[in-house]
Amino acid sequence: MKRRHFLKASAGAAAAAPLATPALAQGTRQWKMVTSWPKNLPGPGVAAQMLADRITALSGGRIEVKLYAAGELVPGPGVFDAVSEGTAELYHAVPAYWGSKSKGILLFGSQPFGLRGDEQYGWMVHGGGQDLYDEMYGRFNLKPFLCGNSGPQWAGWFREEIESVEDLKGMRFRTTGLASEVSSKLGMAVQAMGGRDMFQALQSGALDAGEFIGPWSDSALGFYQVCKYYYWPGVNEPSSAEECAINADVYAELPEDLQMAVRVACSSLYSDVWTEYTTNHARALPKLVEEHGVQVRQLPEDVMVAMGNAAGEVMAEMREDSDELVRRITESFMAYRGSVSDYMVYADNGQMNARALDYKY
Repeated sequence: MKRRHFLKASAGAAAAAPLATPALAQGTRQWKMVTSWPKNLPGPGVAAQMLADRITALSGGRIEVKLYAAGELVPGPGVFDAVSEGTAELYHAVPAYWGSKSKGILLFGSQPFGLRGDEQYGWMVHGGGQDLYDEMYGRFNLKPFLCGNSGPQWAGWFREEIESVEDLKGMRFRTTGLASEVSSKLGMAVQAMGGRDMFQALQSGALDAGEFIGPWSDSALGFYQVCKYYYWPGVNEPSSAEECAINADVYAELPEDLQMAVRVACSSLYSDVWTEYTTNHARALPKLVEEHGVQVRQLPEDVMVAMGNAAGEVMAEMREDSDELVRRITESFMAYRGSVSDYMVYADNGQMNARALDYKY
């Protein structure tokens, strides 16, 4: 064929058919992720962006996730309802924020004197927790996944030193989840609010004390500027899981490979987020002490015992809850906690106790 004939034939074919749109562009889903965090807040804000990026990458770009920080599209406390109702496709938050929906939800995030980060994930994956998680969130048209953990949290920031349980009575204290119920049983006046609001309330004197996460995240919010006593251990939250929840209808419409991409994005992030918290908390704590004069204090033993007794009362109440699903979640959690607690005496507890002995290394 002569060149001019070939060009004419090509031009005719092009005119007869519209230009093809790339298959990737045709199938791209635009998802809005709403979060309970300020943009890029060290810890949860960073983790939320990591999750958005990971879903986009693992889906091969077929799901493009755009993150909206708290207040940009909906307020931080409103993300659960926004995704349930379809205003956004998914959210990043913590189960500890949704106790008003059901007490059973709170056990999937953190439990006073409860599970460590690895134990929490073990319960979900190997102890039947995920099925119960799905059943509970299914009531709200949501498909949930754990996607990170803060590790052990701190007991909180206090204006004054704590010497006994009596010092807690009447104290205006910020916390969330089941820790709120434990604190209330000890006579504390509990208030729930976000990290930035907690700083302002401490600064104005509306709060006497409060807990948020740990040294890394707490440093970014500047709590050391208004409180100098920083107490450990955070027995009310020995870990705190972060979650992603997707509108159930949106998730059900995904082809199987994209559902897998979302699941893997969440599960693969759990350890990354947990170890990032641990690493950066360890780096941040010396700076709080050396550069900002923070006084690190251990909770008195009688305070921890009182908290433990209060936590036992809370769990006993949940075992008698009027909601049958809450009772099943509680029994599943308690059985798993009992099993791993017995084993940890020989495993992690034994190793950590040995590491604390006086020897040269």
